[in-house]
This record gives sequence, structure tokens and C-alpha cells, in this order.
Amino acid sequence: MNLDLILRGAHIITLEDERPRARSIGILHGRIAGFDDELAGCTATREIDLAGATIVPGFIDAHCHTTWWGLGLESVDLQHARGLDELYALLEAEAARLEEDEKPDGGAAGRAWLHGTGFNHEHHGGAFPDIARLDAVTGDRPLYLRHVSGHQAITNTATLALAGALEPGFEDPVGGSVRRDGQGRPTGVVEEAAQGLVQDLLLPYSRAAIVDALDAATSRYAAEGITSFTEAGIAAGWIGHSPLEVDAYQHARSTGRLHARAQLMPTLDALHQIAAHAEDLHGSPGRGLDLGIRAGFGDAWLSLGPVKVFLDGSLLGTTAAVTEDFCGHPHTRGYLLDDETAYRDAVTAVYRAGWPIALHAIGDAAIDLALDLIVTCQDAYGANLLPNRIEHFGIARPDQVDLAARHGIAVTPQAAFIGPLGDQMAALVGPDREGWLYRGRSVVDAGGLLAGSSDLPVSDNNVRRGMQAWVDRRTSTGRVLGGADDDGAPVEGLSPEEALRAYTSWGAAATGTAAEKGSLRIGKLADLAVLSGSPLDAPDIAALDVLATLVGGRFTHSTLDGVPTESTRPNGAAA
Repeated sequence: MNLDLILRGAHIITLEDERPRARSIGILHGRIAGFDDELAGCTATREIDLAGATIVPGFIDAHCHTTWWGLGLESVDLQHARGLDELYALLEAEAARLEEDEKPDGGAAGRAWLHGTGFNHEHHGGAFPDIARLDAVTGDRPLYLRHVSGHQAITNTATLALAGALEPGFEDPVGGSVRRDGQGRPTGVVEEAAQGLVQDLLLPYSRAAIVDALDAATSRYAAEGITSFTEAGIAAGWIGHSPLEVDAYQHARSTGRLHARAQLMPTLDALHQIAAHAEDLHGSPGRGLDLGIRAGFGDAWLSLGPVKVFLDGSLLGTTAAVTEDFCGHPHTRGYLLDDETAYRDAVTAVYRAGWPIALHAIGDAAIDLALDLIVTCQDAYGANLLPNRIEHFGIARPDQVDLAARHGIAVTPQAAFIGPLGDQMAALVGPDREGWLYRGRSVVDAGGLLAGSSDLPVSDNNVRRGMQAWVDRRTSTGRVLGGADDDGAPVEGLSPEEALRAYTSWGAAATGTAAEKGSLRIGKLADLAVLSGSPLDAPDIAALDVLATLVGGRFTHSTLDGVPTESTRPNGAAA
């Protein structure tokens, strides 16, 4: 038999019990055709000797924001600024550049926006930019600076005026606020759902802009060994970018500009009441998409996932809903972004229509609601096609860990937060709750389903760094988040193999795609990451290099001699 590709001379980690290790792998029509002795007598159109490099299943980022990140790649990067004067200087330079590139046209509405990403108040002594200083930098130019958490933004007076936030009688939207000082004047900070006031001035993005963003973002995904990802919110709400966002993904795929497999989570706001036979909706109205389209629709490259629902805010912004005050913030326990009854009605209507649910819940009070909603729906209507999920599971009590595991609920805590944000998070919850933060070991020991993810752009999507964080749980100052046992091992740490599984086989199970990917066996998709060494025994997993990435047997990234990156344009192959 003539195969498309044989990779030889590799250290292959399959994550399959029947054949845990191999040296050679054969690929035909985008799928794995065999290993080692099974390739005897086979030829291949192309054979590559990997000279001892390690092959693992392609990485799965189970929760990220690809369009948001891709659009922000051209924004001013604020993450490295230290001190507000340095931040103002970056904005002044960008404002001057924009001024040179455009002609005044009579008002803020027609002027180019000044965009910035990655702002973290901790890098500025806990301070936010002064709106008067921002106004002096920007004049009537609209400004939109995204906080690293994604749950806050900073803007100027010109933008607030365009958004109507300065009008008499203005009221904050449900689930968000325009922050004001003691005299009732806006500070420029908008949080949670109030970000939609600014986003609405920019929406909808064009298909061309979204496709460009997907091309840029997923090219970088490939360089990190990422072969699949779940886009955690599309089409509506403050996290969506266009009502036609699926169309943009389809266009990116058909033109070879989508370089990793995508599962898309529609936001709750993107679904509407649907009519159907009462038997099909359990006798009550449902909420979904036209034609009965639901999760799982699509193919191996592009499909619909669960419905994304925001229950609360962020830990860093102290808007996550918790049962005890945040440390240093008396009488501050965050909040739910809507009324519990409204959530129950909407989520139940979605679930009845056949949609699994992915509930953003960071604080333990929000996790209580998320667990109650999922368990109630599962008990009443049974399982849907894909697992139900709790996104982030950020401050999870022991009883919540056990309950999620008992009911088969997937959770996606981000180990990638621990390095850059762990010290801030620990300070906000205090020593009594630090062990609840972004758990790993306790979820696994309870039999829960843990999926690795980045929440990009909140943290980067260097999966090797994420794996190392799962193992050592060290913050940027060397603190072991959640503490260590008597032997010095992190209480919530994972083994290197478990850390690898979080981004492969467990990620596939949590996204309902384990039959096709997440491990390496005959018949599965040939999605592979080629690394400079083994993550199972490397002293520092983060120090490993990604030498190549293959999706469906095609190289989406390569630093191998004589092996170019290939087009991902569809050609009729099964993958």
C-alpha cells in the first residue's frame, strides 16, 4: 500500500493503552493508517526521518477567543507597560501615528479608533488610567483599551458620548456598569455587559476582517502545536463579532485560512425562541437556531459546540460571584450578570431544544448556580450530544468538585493563569480559599473531566507553558498556588502525563470529539505535534520547542529541514 506520509525515527506517545509507544506512524487520507510493524511493506509518497523528535497528539485548546485575539494583534500591546506614564506614552505614540494616517473629517464617529490590549491594573500599582489624561491624548478620537481579564475595558469621554453613557437618564445595562467617581462622573472604566455599549459602536465586523483575524490567529496556533480549539462565544453579546460569524469561519476554511479545527460556541443571545412539535421540545417552548441546527452540526474541521452563557464576571475585576468578600474589598462579592430566574428560564429552553450548555462561572456562588442548572436539566431531559461544561471553575469548593465529577460535567480551569496572574488571584481570595483556585489534582482524583485551555487573550496559548503550570503551579514570584504537601509537591499539581492529557485526550472528551482525536490510534485523525523532547520527562516542559504541527496529515507549521508548511484549503480528503 502506498501511504501519503510516513514519519520515522520518532519517539511517539500515543496515549493509548494498547500501544502506548511507537517509532513510526503512517498517514493516509488525513488519518492514521498504522504504526511500526503495521507499516511493513508500505511505501509512501513522502517519508520523513524525525531523528528522535517526540510526537504527541495535537494540542486542543478547549476555551479561547480566537477572533478577539486575532483582531487585537494590530492593537497597542499594553501588557509590558509598567506605570501609567509608560502606558500614556504608548498611547500618545499610537495617536500620533493615526493622526498622520488620516484626514480630519469632523467628529469622533468618523475617526479611526485607538485600540489597546492587555491592560492589567496590577502593573500600575492597582491604578487605572485617568480619563482626563486619556482625553488629552486622544481628543475626539474613540478609544478602547481591553483589560487582560476581558471583563473590563477603559475608554475616554468621546467614546462614552458616542455610546450614550453621558446622556441624562442613562442607566447601566443589566449585568454591567459604567464606573463613576464620587461626583457621578464616568471614570472611563466599563465592566462586564457595559462593554457592549462600546462594542456596539464597532459591530458588526466585516467577514473580511474576521477572516484576516482567524488567519493570523490560527497560524500562530499552529506554531504552538494546537490542532483544535473551542471558540468560547460567537455571534452575539459583548463577546461576539458579527451575526454572521459562522459564515466568516466557513469562508476562512474554504479559502485555506483556518489552520486548526474549530468548535464554535454560540452565545445565549444568539439563540431565539423556536417553534416545533411539542414532543420535540418536551412540551414547552425552546430556544435555538433555525432549521433545528444544534451542537455537533458541521464536520471534523468546523462544527457547533455548546451554548455559551456568562453567569458572572472576573476574579481580577472582583466581579466574579463569590460567597465571601474578596480580600481587601469589604462588602464586595461580585455579582451574577442576570437574575437567577431569567437564567433558569433561558438555559432550560436552550437545553430542551437539544443544546448542551457551557456556563461561565468563576466565583463559587456562580458555580453553585451552574451546577444546579446543569444537574436540573440533565435530570429532566437527559444528556445532549456533547458534554455540559463549566467554564473556568475558578474558585471551586471541595463539594463543588465532587458534584461536578458525579454528574459528568466537564470543567475548564486555566493553569495558564497561574504564572502571570496567580499572585493577584491569591491575594484576592486569601489563604483559606487559595486552594480552591483553578484546581487540577482534586478534579482528577474525584473522577472529573478536566480540559486544558488558555482563555486567550487573557493568558497566552503556549501549551507547553500551560502543561508546566499544571505540574508545578508556580506563580511569577515562585509561589506554589494552593500550597505544597510535606514532600514539597503542589497539592493541586498534575503529573506530566496528566498535564499532557489535559490538552489532548481529556480535551477531546470534554469537547465531545474523543472518537476522532486526542490520542493516536489507527483510524483517528492524523493531528500531531512534533516536539524537541518528551513532555513526560523534560525538566521543564515549557522549554521544549514545537518543531512541526500536522492537521489531517498536513503540515500547518514546520521548522523541519525541507518540510514546508502546507495549505489547509479543502481538497476532498476525509480530514
